[in-house]
Amino acid sequence: MSKNSLFSGFMKRFSRDIGIDLGTANTLVYVGGRDIVLREPSVIAINKETGEVAAVGEEAKRMLGRTPGHIVASRPLRDGVIADYEQTEEMLKHFIGKVSNKFLLRRSVVVGIPSGVTEVERLAVLQATRKAGATQAFVIEEPMAAAIGAGLPVEEPSGSMIVDIGGGTTEVAVISLGGIVHSRSIRVAGDELDEAIIAYVRRAYNLFIGEKTAEICKISIGSAYPLEQELEILVKGRDLVSGLPRSATITSEEVRTAIQEPLTAIVEAIKLTLEATPPELAADAMDHGIVLAGGGALLRGIDQLISKETMMPVRIADDPLSCVAFGTGRVVEAMHENEVIRKMLERSSRS
Repeated sequence: MSKNSLFSGFMKRFSRDIGIDLGTANTLVYVGGRDIVLREPSVIAINKETGEVAAVGEEAKRMLGRTPGHIVASRPLRDGVIADYEQTEEMLKHFIGKVSNKFLLRRSVVVGIPSGVTEVERLAVLQATRKAGATQAFVIEEPMAAAIGAGLPVEEPSGSMIVDIGGGTTEVAVISLGGIVHSRSIRVAGDELDEAIIAYVRRAYNLFIGEKTAEICKISIGSAYPLEQELEILVKGRDLVSGLPRSATITSEEVRTAIQEPLTAIVEAIKLTLEATPPELAADAMDHGIVLAGGGALLRGIDQLISKETMMPVRIADDPLSCVAFGTGRVVEAMHENEVIRKMLERSSRS
């Protein structure tokens, strides 16, 4: 065997390119040639006295609202973009290090970002990824990554419509011939649903509940469309009058009322995207239907609501939570052989 063949085999064995879905709520990491190997909350805890990282991911999420004064647990991403640059860098460093081995030689990293980010926000993601240990850093718009991950025929000359409802943003896009024809990104998504539930419980019951309780309420009984059998849940919080702990029973009908405003904003974004789409591609989207991805796609009845409002068929992706991560992973695996993908990444990642 020649030296070149040996070197090529060595490089292939010890080179691991990475795709990252850097989400407001969760971060997923796809390692090329393997699969999604990490799925953790986008939370970091910092010791204020020493400045050191106390915990990252699942361990840090358990600390939210429960830390002593010298430890601060927070989410460094808000509305799909970096809110705290240094904390995001530390979090990325931890996640990349967790899935890497000490012999890693080459590490190209592709990160999914919202389509509506500013140039400054895009550069912040690239710089944080490089400082976290990436040899090369690239970004890809989340709706494109979600469409690839959902298995849509993005390279064909027909319109495919994807709606990615994440934690911080909702991405709506019509894709054809490997590019985004029209897209809309709004900073209304899972977090706003949680905030709407908190506001409703405060208003209706004089009870203050935390973000974690609101999220549990949304997942357990939340719905976007009337259910055949309505549900209820007992929530615990702090009484706004007495200041003492108290509980209240909330129904799925109440949660549906609470989240109506953010859901209306999401539906409106879909309608506006369809209005701005060329008629031929809109007709394709009508034939193929709208595909829902992201954690918000798991809200009960959201496909029925969108179908009713747009009069189009709507389906939920097979694994909506993983679509962006799978998409970045497939791009990572193809980027060294596919010149079109390589150029697309280079265009979107110039700094």
